[in-house]
Amino acid sequence: MSDHVPSRPAAPRLTDPRALARNRARADRIGAQDWLHRIALTEIQDRLAEINRRFTRPAIVTGMPAPWAGAFPGARIVADDPVLDLAPGGHDLVIHALALHWADDPVGQIAQAARALVPDGLFIAVLPGGRTLAPLRDALAQAEIEITGGLSPRVLPFGEIRDLGGLLARGGLALPVADQFTQNVSYAGLLPLARDLRAMGEGNALAHRLRRPTRRAVLLRAAAILDEIAPDPQEPGRIRVGFDLVFLTGWAPADSQPKPLRPGSAKMPLARALSQRTR
Repeated sequence: MSDHVPSRPAAPRLTDPRALARNRARADRIGAQDWLHRIALTEIQDRLAEINRRFTRPAIVTGMPAPWAGAFPGARIVADDPVLDLAPGGHDLVIHALALHWADDPVGQIAQAARALVPDGLFIAVLPGGRTLAPLRDALAQAEIEITGGLSPRVLPFGEIRDLGGLLARGGLALPVADQFTQNVSYAGLLPLARDLRAMGEGNALAHRLRRPTRRAVLLRAAAILDEIAPDPQEPGRIRVGFDLVFLTGWAPADSQPKPLRPGSAKMPLARALSQRTR
């Protein structure tokens, strides 16, 4: 009898890391458009200001370090590689800054960040989710189907806030919280939107993307569809798309944190508690 155990098939890749690196390098060369990073940074600074604690050993995981390094002097800046360059227990704060959406293994990224935290250290991630760029995805898909009869991946799939929030506990963090807000942006059309995404380093880096130039007819049709489905209600002749920024917050487990009650330890029956709330 053979002792051979068949290996599990490798999980399909979401991201082409070489293409992602090229896109980010091109953004740096042309002068990266970092407005989304600055919005995310301001939101995180506001959240940290509400916490009665001074963090002295922060680390920031990001593919676009420039906006973040200046805001956190002395922070360790770490590339969003599959294996994060973080020492276990080396930090009291880890920020995963607008990079988790490109990870093939987001739970693994969170778990590595959790291991890098001291007990009761804080993890914050910010990433686009929800209906980010949904009109662009719809317009490109409809245009490609109409013109070519086929369909190829063009816009990164974005997770819903409930699913993204569930990653925190799976990554080993306690007291998980997920919230989001939408930043609406007005553009003169498809091409300015595409230029902005390239300048942000957020061009198409999907592993199964089309590897040849998109036909002009597809782009023209997609531009027309986008004008129809995403008009800017305040500025006729322009389009408006939303970026849903999702913020994930969790803490490295510690004995000092609140613990859920043991089953059966409640001092009042649930029916009585509910009846008191409805009086």
